[in-house]
Amino acid sequence: MDSIKLDGHKKVLGILYVISAVLTVTAMVLLRAFLTIIFSIALDKADPDDRVVIDMVLSLLQFLPYLIVMFISIPTLIAGIGLLAHQRWAPLLAVIMGCLKLFSFPIGTAIGVYAIWIYSEDHKLKASSK
Repeated sequence: MDSIKLDGHKKVLGILYVISAVLTVTAMVLLRAFLTIIFSIALDKADPDDRVVIDMVLSLLQFLPYLIVMFISIPTLIAGIGLLAHQRWAPLLAVIMGCLKLFSFPIGTAIGVYAIWIYSEDHKLKASSK
């Protein structure tokens, strides 16, 4: 595979990373809204003793979407923008995020495998040109 084809694959991966990050942020906002509605209904119907437990669980679950966005979506977005802007640091971040995306079955796994494949081919191309 030549360098021009790999550059095209890197551009596609950058676009996939940006789209993936935006969809994850959107899903987390919707999840937070859904949890807030569900727990508000539960708080209205709960006994006073149960309200303390529900309130504690709600406060813990409110941070879950923020953690996912901070540790997965923002670095994925940065990697995607870096790949599209041809930054030197972007391939390393893209491979790291690709490895993390392997756990997000099925779409994240496909994107992760694609990212690892691109950079293994890139490594082979650089090794053969030396």
